[in-house]
This record gives sequence, C-alpha cells and structure tokens, in this order.
Amino acid sequence: MCLIVPKKYETSLGVIETQQAIKDLKDFFENRLGEMLKLTRVSSPLFVLPETGVNDNLNGIEKPVSFTVPHLNKNAEIVHSLAKWKRMALKKYGFSVGKGLYTDMNAIRKDEELDNLHSLYVDQWDWELIINKEDRSIETLKKVVKDIYQVFKETEEHVHAIYPEVRCDLPEEITFITSQELLDMYPNLTPKEREDAIVREKKAVFLMQIGKVLSNGQKHDGRSPDYDDWELNGDILFYNPVLDNAIELSSMGIRVDEERLERQLEVSGCEDRKELEFHKALLNGELPYTIGGGIGQSRICMYFLNKAHIGEVQVGIWPEKMIKECKEAGVYLL
Repeated sequence: MCLIVPKKYETSLGVIETQQAIKDLKDFFENRLGEMLKLTRVSSPLFVLPETGVNDNLNGIEKPVSFTVPHLNKNAEIVHSLAKWKRMALKKYGFSVGKGLYTDMNAIRKDEELDNLHSLYVDQWDWELIINKEDRSIETLKKVVKDIYQVFKETEEHVHAIYPEVRCDLPEEITFITSQELLDMYPNLTPKEREDAIVREKKAVFLMQIGKVLSNGQKHDGRSPDYDDWELNGDILFYNPVLDNAIELSSMGIRVDEERLERQLEVSGCEDRKELEFHKALLNGELPYTIGGGIGQSRICMYFLNKAHIGEVQVGIWPEKMIKECKEAGVYLL
C-alpha cells in the first residue's frame, strides 16, 4: 500500500453533490465519445471461458478471479478487460469500416496494489473502431487521440460550468512523446518518475510505444502481446495537481495484425496462445483491423472532480490503516 495524503486537502464537493456530479460527468463523456468516434453502445460480458483466449492477460502475472459453472462443468474467469472480446464482437455484429462499439466494462483485478489510483474494481469504457489495414499508422493513432482529447476538453468545460469551484487545467493540445524519447530525457528516473516529470511540464501527454524493450534493456511498462501493436499504442496521461503526479486515464492503441501478433507472441514466449480461439481467428485473417482502448470511468471522475482518492468516487474495500489515514486527512472513502 502506497498512500499519498495531500496536505490541507479539502474536497470541493460533498458526498451527495459528488454522486450527482459523477452521473452528469459520465453521461456527458459517454455521449460525446460515442458521437466523436461513431461508436454504438453494446452489452458485454462480465466473465468468459479461458479457452477462448479473449481475456486480457495484462502483464502476464495477474491471476483472474475464476469460478466453476456446474451446468457446463467448466471454469469461467471474471474479465480483466475486453480488449480482445471487442474485436470479435465487431465481426459478429457486422460493423463496417469507420464504425465501432463501446461498452461499460466492469472487472475485478484481485492482485492490484491498492493506493490513491488503484482499487480491486475496474470500471471503464472499452471502445473499438474498425479501420483499414493501410490505416494502421502513427497518423491514424494521433488523430484518434486528438479526437478523444477533444472529448476530455469538452467534459472539463461542461463540469466547470456546472461546478465553478472545480478547476479547469487542461492545455489546448496534448503532447505526443515515445517511451524511448522519454527515457532519453530522464535516463536516471524510473518509468513512473519519468511520467510524473513530463506531465508536470506538459500537463497532458500521450506516451507512445509501450510494451517494447527500450535502449536500457527494459520496458517502460508491460503490455499483453496479443492486442496492442507495441509500435502503435500508448497511454493518455494528465497532470493531477491534487497528488502532484501523473494519472493515467486511458490505455489504447492500434491492434496487432497477423504479422505483429506472430512477432510479439514469439518475443514474449507466448506462442502456445496460437491454439486459442481468438488467436486462430486473427492469424487466419478472420478479424477486422481495429484501434481501441479503455477509458477509466472512476479515474476521470476523480480527475475532473479534483479528488485525492479513487475511493471518493467508487465504493471499494480498503485496508483499515488506509481508511484511518484518509479519514484523518478529510478524504471520505465511500
């Protein structure tokens, strides 16, 4: 547990007002995201069968919550995310190029280290958009990031108009930088320290190419090898003045094609996954080429409502020590 307790913290909104603001903020953001990217809202699974290969392996060390389904005599897993499921759904539902879907994704990540930004429960908008293979490029990635950033800007203005006491801090444009460029700028800092340093300067950053090995022989951060193309992905990071650090609000990217899947599975030592349903379909050219990602719902509420802890905008389970320290600092955990 690593808790940051801001000095003299005082939330702008009370508990009831916060609950009202959460709904208004989420409704506005969701509607604008759908309009901006031409996305249709769909239903999605809470649990999947592991043999399908559609669950997100995250960094490869997290274990999904699982349970036995007696009537099937099989085990099912609570999803970590829907990164791969969405791609299969786009084909199944008959979406065309330039159109896509989004859904409310709810997950349990039992191995998460609890702190100001992380809880056992993950709620995000998972979205996926079909593109042509020739549009698998940095230019396409940056355009979609700019569109999403525009939704963030509009949401900030919307919230500030209703609650003037809430700050309005985002710059006019988001800064693009690769993980290697960031390492070159701050060679003596850890990946997390590098993120904190760049957002303190730029305020809003899209950090690109996450998952690949950098010049220091290390990865900036881990990424599963079978959904994002590590050359065409990234995280949206904002500066969080309440905690004086970076807050990641979205992880996204252009998805692997057949060639990139082969390569990334090989370098990750995960070639056994080729026998799973999702991977077979992709390698056989049966799935559309896509770009997609997830946007943290509680995290954007935390950011836009100037909260110090994710537990102020979602109900969770926390260590007694954390609850006590938060209460003493005026941080009200739901």
